[in-house]
Amino acid sequence: MPLTMAKTGEPNLIKKITGKDETRRFLESLGFVVGEQVTVMSEIAGNVICRIKDTRIALDKSMANRIIV
Repeated sequence: MPLTMAKTGEPNLIKKITGKDETRRFLESLGFVVGEQVTVMSEIAGNVICRIKDTRIALDKSMANRIIV
C-alpha cells in the first residue's frame, strides 16, 4: 500500500519506490530506501509528515504515493 494509506504512528518497512529515476534518487537522498523503517507522524489533506532515520520529513501526496510500504 502507498505511504498515504499507512496508519498514523505505526512503523512500516519500505518495500518499493516507484516513479522516474530522478524522483527515486531524490527520495533516496532523503533516506527513503527499500528496507528502511518509516512512520507517518501526521496527515493533512493527503500530505504526510513522516519520521525516517530519526528525522521528520514532510512529503506532498504525490511523492508519498510513490513510496510503497
